[in-house]
Amino acid sequence: MREAKTAVPDRRQLMTFSVGDASYGLPIEQVLEVLNDRPLTPVPLAPRSVAGLMNLRGQVVPAIDLARRLEVAAAATGGRKQMNVVIRHGESVVSLLVDEIGDVVDVEEADFQQPPETLRGSARDLIHGAYRLEDGLLLLLDAKEILDLEGESASC
Repeated sequence: MREAKTAVPDRRQLMTFSVGDASYGLPIEQVLEVLNDRPLTPVPLAPRSVAGLMNLRGQVVPAIDLARRLEVAAAATGGRKQMNVVIRHGESVVSLLVDEIGDVVDVEEADFQQPPETLRGSARDLIHGAYRLEDGLLLLLDAKEILDLEGESASC
């Protein structure tokens, strides 16, 4: 007689980073690479959260300032430059400008929670949910919503 297999909880790996005072994550399979600060070319009349365009080995990639997109204050960096988390969602490749890069963490799907009720503004639409970690709350971003810039006002 065979022994029953113990069900292993569904787990996933998330790339973590911080913007302002909060920690965020994206599924590791969406992250292509992490880069130090890169020069950006401004884009006139682009949506406010588009910080500019960067050259990634000959490919022009838009850079989205995640603090602006989430409508939160960026962390005081003390002159330190922002980091780039280059992600792929569908056919789109985009760099997300973040304050600091964290670790890759394993989370259990059973620990997934709906977004906190305290979220306001556009952050409510951009955050898919949350995981409680030992050192605080990790907010899971929704890449599709982050890349949907329709309706965002243009920068001057």
